[in-house]
Amino acid sequence: MRHLLAVAASLAILASAACSAPTPPRSAGVSPTPTGPAVLPAPTGAHHVGTTVLHLKDTSRPDPWDLDADARELKVTVWYPTEQREGERAPYMTAQESELFLKGSRIAGVPYDTLSETRTHAVRDAEPAGRKLPLVVLSPGFTKPLSTLTSLAEELASRGYVVAGIDHTHESHVTTLTGGRVAECLACDSDTDPGFGAGVVQGRAADVSFVLDRLPSQWDGAHLIDRSRIAMAGQSIGGASTVAAMVRDPRVRAGIDLDGTTYARIPKSGLSRPFLFVGSPEHVPGGRDTTWERDWKLLTGWKRWIVMTGADHQSFTDLPLLADALGIGPPGSALPAARASELTRTYVAAFLDQHLKGRRQPVLDGPSSRYPEVEHCAPGGEACSP
Repeated sequence: MRHLLAVAASLAILASAACSAPTPPRSAGVSPTPTGPAVLPAPTGAHHVGTTVLHLKDTSRPDPWDLDADARELKVTVWYPTEQREGERAPYMTAQESELFLKGSRIAGVPYDTLSETRTHAVRDAEPAGRKLPLVVLSPGFTKPLSTLTSLAEELASRGYVVAGIDHTHESHVTTLTGGRVAECLACDSDTDPGFGAGVVQGRAADVSFVLDRLPSQWDGAHLIDRSRIAMAGQSIGGASTVAAMVRDPRVRAGIDLDGTTYARIPKSGLSRPFLFVGSPEHVPGGRDTTWERDWKLLTGWKRWIVMTGADHQSFTDLPLLADALGIGPPGSALPAARASELTRTYVAAFLDQHLKGRRQPVLDGPSSRYPEVEHCAPGGEACSP
């Protein structure tokens, strides 16, 4: 188990996450004062974005973390294209979610409701629009709520995707369930147990299959989805869970792992569906984490492995974008937060456009002068190509 743990009141705390290659703690300066509410990068696609929240209950299995619960409850946030421009913007977090997340991350020095003031771009409960839209499932890193992938979700929805993001209950510092009930992180004291990562990804794969089963009957806009075009992406253990979900469920036609050490075993016959590894420099071939090289040999279809120079583990999430609002100085990453977000959204969208929409994306084929931070790697002894 590779585990990031930072204890300073800095963005290194936010970068603490299970299931990634180990990174030494970095010191970070603290800004004199927070800058005020963060504003997420605006989506760049042609569509306005709507969002809604679903609460689903899987009565076929108990909750793996709460031994008193005989059913698995999940919060699913859906983002989608809409023609509605005006309306209430969805909250990034509630005040209670912000408080529990900041406390769990040991972030102090700002009001605990700070993240509830983060400005998003999606209109709450807007009317969905479009037809035969591809679906993308998102899974966040360990201890992190799904909201930390909001800017990516909004971007994809603006480009014509339906995005179903899963809060995996009891695996983050806070998940709000039906009736305002709050589920805290029951798994957080188990992440050093033998086999922890393998167990988590199998549980998340079951969550994904359940959501794919139930979404058509639980969301009014589900008739817009083309269920033959489904992909999944995740960060950290959410990326590792993408592999597990693809092995378990053939409905997931393509996958992306954003900097996650993998745990699910791929059958010896291989996995022939398209797959993209996107990582920080910890994930270069021959680096500390050997799981990508193990899996690379068993990925028998279209595949790419790219590394972003200067990125760190959380560069693929919203967390660096929130640093100024939290009064936290720069993290160890040398890649500016806005640029990291741009690169992540660009390459994730390019992969999905190519494999779910059939639109070839040359940026996936090799180095680009527009994105010099991105290196294409060829495991097997060759260096990554800037």
